[in-house]
Amino acid sequence: MRRRGVASLAGSPVLVGALTVLVVVVAVFLSYNANKGLPFVPTYDLTAEVPNAAQLVKGNEVRVGGFRVGVVDDISAKRTAAGSTFAALHMKLDKTVEPLPVDSTILVRARSALGLKYVEIDPGTAKMGYRQGDTVPLSQATPHTVDIDQVLNTFDLPTRQGSRNNLIGIGDGLTGRGADLNTAIQVAPQLLGNLEPVMTNLADTRTRLKALFPALERAASIVRPAAQTQADLFANLDTTFTALSGVARPFIQDTITKSPPAEDTAIAQFPQQRPFLRNTAAFMRELRPGVRVLPSTTPDLADALQFGTVSLRRSPALNRRLEDVFLALERFAQDPLVPRGIERLNDTVVSLKPTLAFLTPAQTTCNYVTLWFRNIASLLSEGDRAGTWQRFIIVPTPQGPNSESGPSSAPADDPASQTNHLHTNPYANTAAPGQTKECEAGNEPYYVGKTMLGNIPGNQGTLTSGQVGK
Repeated sequence: MRRRGVASLAGSPVLVGALTVLVVVVAVFLSYNANKGLPFVPTYDLTAEVPNAAQLVKGNEVRVGGFRVGVVDDISAKRTAAGSTFAALHMKLDKTVEPLPVDSTILVRARSALGLKYVEIDPGTAKMGYRQGDTVPLSQATPHTVDIDQVLNTFDLPTRQGSRNNLIGIGDGLTGRGADLNTAIQVAPQLLGNLEPVMTNLADTRTRLKALFPALERAASIVRPAAQTQADLFANLDTTFTALSGVARPFIQDTITKSPPAEDTAIAQFPQQRPFLRNTAAFMRELRPGVRVLPSTTPDLADALQFGTVSLRRSPALNRRLEDVFLALERFAQDPLVPRGIERLNDTVVSLKPTLAFLTPAQTTCNYVTLWFRNIASLLSEGDRAGTWQRFIIVPTPQGPNSESGPSSAPADDPASQTNHLHTNPYANTAAPGQTKECEAGNEPYYVGKTMLGNIPGNQGTLTSGQVGK
């Protein structure tokens, strides 16, 4: 009878199906609630106060030393007595963390560049710990983080344009100056040879150098009314020289001794420096465009220094954590196979230069990469607690000969229709080398009643969505 009962149980399709559905329901329930912790598993509940939730959502991970130890169960906003606001994070932690030392710190960090966050706990060393249900005070939410979007926001369009102008000005100032310097060195012997007849001319009586001293006498007679002032000057000089007598030897003595060789060197070198001074003056003139934009970029540079100061304070701790990394890099650098790999990487970089030169204007001139990220964010900007939705609209294709709604033997070009015409530009100009300097993609005009294949006639300019007129 027992065997018949088992046989009848396995042979009942209704009972087997009911058991299967029950197992599936339990599995789905456990999967859905996995981020909130499995049921019937004891947890160590704490509430942490942080200055800003920084786009945390329920179900984000809580980590200690890079390992997941719990999840964020609830997020709420609170207000201090002074009127400022902060966020309270209710966390469900594993029992292995209990008790968390009271000097532990809480930090909201970015898990990826796409905005996913997690809560990092840095356990302290205090003997006392938080009990079940305690609150980690706001004072333990340190240090304050700087997200990648805050860093990128400092490089807005004026900053990028200022940096570009600086590079252009400095590059123009340095371009070709090496040849001028070599030329100056080359003509120096000839310059010194030409200096001799010049000095001979100055020594000639026709230069009337002997009239210099009578002129000096006349100058002294002119300043005679200021004799008392000059006497006071000499009295003050006596005080000065008395003070200098303490350093007369060896310092002033060495200065006097070395002055004649220094003057000889100056006499020989100053004429040779004239080309350098001319080049310096030209260099300063070419730097003017970069200097003009400094007033507009200085606030952004000041903000960058302010944010950099915070990062530098954290660098000692980061350096200690990177010690093992650099030791590993040292061992890696000493590997005899590494130079071969670097040579292959160099070959790769050299081969990629034409591609990068072709793709770079797509961002630096047309801003297409930034627009792509903006549009991706807009595409997934709507949603609910279950997830996000993609935003799109269906554009119906027109009907007619060779229309895009079905198979065709040629591009849509219906002379009797204003709409049944194919417009496609698969290789739009992006201001790349060898192309017209224009940002054609997204700027093509629509020609009604006309089929357009390939590049659009005319220059569409370099202004794209979100850019200021240039």
